[in-house]
Amino acid sequence: MASRQEIKRYRAHLADERHSAALYETLAHIENDVSRKQVFWELAASERAHAKVWADKLRANEQRVSDRQSIKTLLMRSLVRVFGTRFVLPTLAAVEFADRNKYAGNPDTAEMSKDEHHHAGVIQSLANAGKPEATRGTEIAESESWHRGVSSGNDLRAAVLGANDGLVSNFCLIMGVAGAGTGNKAILLTALAGLISGACSMALGEWLSVMNARELAQTQIAREADELEHSPDAEEHELALIYRAKGLDGDEAKRVASQLMRDRDKALDALTREELGLDPAELGGNPWSAAAVSFFLFATGAIFPAMPYLWTSGLTAIVQCIVLSVLALAAIGVFTSLFNGKSAGFSAIRQVIIGLAAAAFTFGIGHVLGVSVS
Repeated sequence: MASRQEIKRYRAHLADERHSAALYETLAHIENDVSRKQVFWELAASERAHAKVWADKLRANEQRVSDRQSIKTLLMRSLVRVFGTRFVLPTLAAVEFADRNKYAGNPDTAEMSKDEHHHAGVIQSLANAGKPEATRGTEIAESESWHRGVSSGNDLRAAVLGANDGLVSNFCLIMGVAGAGTGNKAILLTALAGLISGACSMALGEWLSVMNARELAQTQIAREADELEHSPDAEEHELALIYRAKGLDGDEAKRVASQLMRDRDKALDALTREELGLDPAELGGNPWSAAAVSFFLFATGAIFPAMPYLWTSGLTAIVQCIVLSVLALAAIGVFTSLFNGKSAGFSAIRQVIIGLAAAAFTFGIGHVLGVSVS
């Protein structure tokens, strides 16, 4: 019989494989491209085969195996249906990349380990479909960063964290003011002021970040163009070195570099992508759309704790504020489980506990300050 720890591991692997299989099946259902649809079906079949291995192990140890889908799976499938494949593929690619070595080092799972590496590569390719070759290494690096707990750089994660910033900051602000014994009207004005000021601050910060990134990129490209104009031989040599580093032999690398240098625009484009790691068509994105999205996401989160003060007051408003904020925190926790590798329940409970702790702290500080000032 397997130990309790082994049973726990079997269940975790079973849940992971079924989650992936369900997502690939959903992707296959909504995908219009025939070849991509077939790829998703094949990935789903592979994950189902992996899941059967762990289900059989559990049954062999007289453990009950449920076919019920997890909250995380249901949520992710809904996102796939609503937003389409391109919205969720970066998150899925990061997860597959992070999990590619989960079966490594065990002879019994060698074949599954090989499959997982293959899946990670396939999903990474699908997520990068249509992107310039030079940007793909960046995507892989971001996936590796996700594995280390750093930003994954995908839209879903940014959206969730943006809404979380608004929710937690305004929840704590309202609790701090309420703790001081302030009247309903003052609390509502404070909540709305916190929403607007916080959203504006986030928007401005995002605008500056993207604008500075664009200006830096433009400066680097202009410098590269100047070097190309005044030192073409040196730039051709740099291109040759780049292509040699990519695996071409010396003569072939020189031939490619020489051919590119016949058209200065193409040479500049190649140097921008290969040497600077920049996409000339994007340069970090649009600062105005980034600012607008940041404003909207922060405001969306911040409105929840403020809503009760629109229709009630006093202790009732505080209770409703806490309830709405707890529900929103739990929802955000469930969403974060899509890219933190934890279960939806664990992520939701952790998010609620941390949010309530922060709100309780600010409520206490507000109460102390309110008493001392009065």
